[in-house]
Amino acid sequence: MKTYKMTIAGCERELTLCRINSNLKIAAFIMFGDTEITVKSAEELLKKIPEFDVILTAEAKGIPLAYELSRQSGKPYVVARKSVKLYMSEPVSINVKSISTDKDQTLYIDSARAEVLKGKRVLVADDVISTGESIHALHELCSQIGAEVVCNACVLAEGDAADREDIVYLEKLPLFFE
Repeated sequence: MKTYKMTIAGCERELTLCRINSNLKIAAFIMFGDTEITVKSAEELLKKIPEFDVILTAEAKGIPLAYELSRQSGKPYVVARKSVKLYMSEPVSINVKSISTDKDQTLYIDSARAEVLKGKRVLVADDVISTGESIHALHELCSQIGAEVVCNACVLAEGDAADREDIVYLEKLPLFFE
């Protein structure tokens, strides 16, 4: 398999190139199991982001980053789940289509987690922002709940996302066109 070498938060990594369609490949950035890059990325992002009260991420790839941002900042985090769990009462939901998934998904936040977010300044965190569909969905959830998003933060901004002025990121991740 072909890879793309890059340095992220001082950590050198080889990212596997994955085909999205006949003309496009993306480099797969997986934080799961990479404690070094998770810890260092959170440390670097916290230097760049404004004051916030709570962190919000979508299940699943943003969870390690949200956890580590929470651990280092002392602020709580909330995960928008991809399915309704038995413990969830009165969930708020939104549909989303992400470049890294093959079908539309729905994200859910139950009433208890919604109370954690309500009236708060929210940091939306994810591993990679590409099309922005996932963060848009999280913004919509915050709007439904009555929370204010103060920052969108990610480790990597993929493709044109690096040109956006509404995200804070550590490194630009190119798209690979053929």
